[in-house]
Amino acid sequence: MPQNLLKRVLLYNKNADLALLKRAYEFASAAHENQKRISGEPYILHPLSVAYILAELELDLETLAAGLLHDVVEDTQVTLGQIEREFGTEIALLVDGVTKLSRLEFKSKEENQAENLRKMFLAMAKDIRVILIKLADRLHNMRTLDYHPDFKQKEIATETLEIFAPLAHRLGIYRVKREMEDLAFRYTNLGAYFDIDKKIASTWEKREEYIREVIGMLQEKLDGMGIKADIQGRPKHLYSIYSKMAKQKKELSEIYDAFAVRLIVDSVKNCYEALGIVHTLWKPIPGLFKDYIAMPKSNMYQSLHTIVIGRNGEPLEVQIRTSEMHRTAEYGIAAHWRYKEGGQTDKQFDEKLAWLRQLLEWQHELRDAREFMESLKIDLFSDVVFVFTPKGEVFEFPSGSVPIDFAYRIHTEVGHRCTGAKVNGRITTLDYKLKNGDIVEIITSKQASGPSRDWLILVKTSQAKSRIKQWYKRELRDENSVKGRDMLDREIKKQGLNLEILKNDKLMGIARRLNIFTVEDLYASIGDGAVSPLTVINKLKEDSVKPVQASLEEELQQLKTETFTPVKNQPTQGVTVKGVDNLLIRLAHCCKPVPGDPIVGYITRGRGVSIHRNDCRNLVHFQKADQERLADAVWSQDFRFPFQVKLEVWATDRAGLLSDVMAVVSEMKMSANWVTARGGKKNNVAIIEMVMEMKNKEELDYLVGRINRVKDVYEVKRTS
Repeated sequence: MPQNLLKRVLLYNKNADLALLKRAYEFASAAHENQKRISGEPYILHPLSVAYILAELELDLETLAAGLLHDVVEDTQVTLGQIEREFGTEIALLVDGVTKLSRLEFKSKEENQAENLRKMFLAMAKDIRVILIKLADRLHNMRTLDYHPDFKQKEIATETLEIFAPLAHRLGIYRVKREMEDLAFRYTNLGAYFDIDKKIASTWEKREEYIREVIGMLQEKLDGMGIKADIQGRPKHLYSIYSKMAKQKKELSEIYDAFAVRLIVDSVKNCYEALGIVHTLWKPIPGLFKDYIAMPKSNMYQSLHTIVIGRNGEPLEVQIRTSEMHRTAEYGIAAHWRYKEGGQTDKQFDEKLAWLRQLLEWQHELRDAREFMESLKIDLFSDVVFVFTPKGEVFEFPSGSVPIDFAYRIHTEVGHRCTGAKVNGRITTLDYKLKNGDIVEIITSKQASGPSRDWLILVKTSQAKSRIKQWYKRELRDENSVKGRDMLDREIKKQGLNLEILKNDKLMGIARRLNIFTVEDLYASIGDGAVSPLTVINKLKEDSVKPVQASLEEELQQLKTETFTPVKNQPTQGVTVKGVDNLLIRLAHCCKPVPGDPIVGYITRGRGVSIHRNDCRNLVHFQKADQERLADAVWSQDFRFPFQVKLEVWATDRAGLLSDVMAVVSEMKMSANWVTARGGKKNNVAIIEMVMEMKNKEELDYLVGRINRVKDVYEVKRTS
């Protein structure tokens, strides 16, 4: 066991029981025994380096042990079960959280990346240490990136800049963020990297002299006021300078905080007193003072920032904070890590991670890999603005958000009824870009007709987009329901029938026979053309004559004496029904089960046994009225025929939508028995219905997943 890791642990935890680390190291070393890194070094050096980075973040022994073991499940024959038996559930969950989904097949790198990140974020929401291990893993990989081919270097570095460095920033771990960004910058834009490095090096002596002069002036004034302070020049990392030059379209000499000093004092009171001294020495630039002590960032960062005009008119940034704030600024969420002891949780710590759980909730419905990645970068990694309610409550939004985003953050109904907004007391347009410190008040109306489709272009947050899309789905159903009710009423009057025939209980019976869940759904089906009003009326007429029903025992006896001739190609031999022999077994048309679906049998009146999916909505009716007719059923292994499944695809209407969906079907070499498509003129919603031939549920699930990734598709569901 290398001693440098043990010594580093003892620096911050003198009473640490190092036996766990030694055991984890020996286990990982044996698992990776014959493996080498691309550099030719023994593989165990990588997990060892990861554990050392975690020790620099002063994390607990369980996290360090998981760091040593983080690659054994992914890269060796060791299973997660073995990890759990050897090291316990806690460490096994940490290892599982950082283990990629490498044994599943993905159709694209983007899908692979999205699903791995989704898995990591879910694990991260349960235990934040998962991401700390992943960041340490990525940081060491970046330090050893030289050994990869050029294309791989750029691919890994780009992902680091787009995902992992911003994530470190979101968690406030700036020491990891800075190093990741500078390393990635070198591999993604070598020319710009060396250009800035050269310019900074050419002025290094001048910069050092200037910073020494500033520190001397500050130290003298602070000593005179009796304020103890550690004053240091703040190194500016290259990527930060490059980003500001590119964003602000300025030269290096024009970047405000290229010259910077940091004051670390012993109390919050002295932070503000030191700020006053700074402002007496140099003139502050208006609008560039930021108080992150009174209003901390969401990643717990606290500090005072001010930019002043220094010698020869050169801008100088000064940061002022306490030593505890400085530790948080360097270590972020890791500095505040307190693992649950005796079932107690740190409520403040959990509150700081509320944004992560909220993010996962908003992105739950994003199945498309590209949409997931784009939404992730906006919600989690973009610049943020802090906005106030009139009562002083603070909300954080991605840069570029508008009042509609604010409305949906308050409540879904506030968003739906939003008709305008006041910002800082003045009425403004709904496309106004929110700024730091804005006080926003939403104007609503009970008469509001709901969100506009144009809002989908304006809003920035996934939450607002999701709520608007859901409203349009529900609105279309309600509209069709009203339309269907009118159509049925007109047909009843046309045939001279009594409207009493439309009693709710009678319509419910018709709805069930048509495999429809509620009367409102029946009306909606009539309204969108799926069910004809004549069909409903004819069935209502049929119900006026009720045949005398035999008992279940009599029916079974009669059924067993009859000989059924199965329809050609009907997969009746693919299902076994417990307690029922020699009866026709057929698949229900309402839910169209396929091999792999959990199923149950229903003994019909005179037509054998119908097989339904366990989640078939008609079973609710059966279980209440005909419980004795239900029978356990399972799939046999001898089914040989294709199964028909009806799918309904809901999407935003656009040119080429149907061809894009059918391209997926064609690419997967599947058969579609029939396809229909219709669009909603008012709501711009397209509905594509198709009946597909499937071999089993796995094939069906895969097809649904692929169609869900087609642009503008927001729901795919099985229907009757």
